[in-house]
Amino acid sequence: MNHFRILIDCADQKGLVFKISKLFYELELNILSNNEFVDSENKKFFMRTVVEGDIEEQTLQEALERVLDENVNFHVVSPSAKNIVLMVTKESHCLGDILIRYEAGELDANIIGVVSNYELLKPLVEKFNIPFYCVSHEGLDREAHEAKVLECLRQFEEIDYIILAKYMRILTSNFVDAYQDRIINIHHSFLPSFIGANPYKQAYERGVKIIGATAHFVNNDLDEGPIISQDVISVSHDHGWKDMQRSGRDVEKVTLSRALKLALEDRIFVHKNKTVIF
Repeated sequence: MNHFRILIDCADQKGLVFKISKLFYELELNILSNNEFVDSENKKFFMRTVVEGDIEEQTLQEALERVLDENVNFHVVSPSAKNIVLMVTKESHCLGDILIRYEAGELDANIIGVVSNYELLKPLVEKFNIPFYCVSHEGLDREAHEAKVLECLRQFEEIDYIILAKYMRILTSNFVDAYQDRIINIHHSFLPSFIGANPYKQAYERGVKIIGATAHFVNNDLDEGPIISQDVISVSHDHGWKDMQRSGRDVEKVTLSRALKLALEDRIFVHKNKTVIF
């Protein structure tokens, strides 16, 4: 039996679910799971269906093309390990968490490389037998350094996602446009929000009671891309700023790994600057 994920997003229209369900029945496909959502405000329809059956991907693709309107965007995906690249700077908590989950077989992915602007995390990465590439930014402006990073990434035949596991350099539009909706970032998200150097110390001095993290797709607006996953934890007056930092790192790594898993399972639809997640 072959398994397929059918991903559909289009303008909402009557009879669409009936057409698709009827086709699955005619093709003798068993529906293992099905999720639908109608964005009434934008009149958009989203659907993720997992099916199994004795059919080839090309046959299913052609059958859907016959019954669906040309304005219906759909993708037939054969579940398989996606190729991902991790980008890091000096902090190890998000990188380490992903590497451990990868080693444990929790992620349906191939980590084809880790790219950093420092050598610091090379020993950690090599423990997992994953290629490590250092592209130093020393003596280079942002554009020149990014050109070297892009050159490094071009050696890979296919990259499904780039994960910024605390990569602490702002990406230019040239880089973002090269991997549209394929770059996932993690950052702290406090209430209230603090920017600049040492946000945890700022949070401590303000006396915050909740800290958290946001994983999102990267776009050309800093930290304002479509949100994939968020989480928060409570802190109290007896937390020093280093305690907050440790707690913050815990929530960051869990939130990023959760977002990555959603992406690997094709559960994310991006529409404008929002996501629909099944």
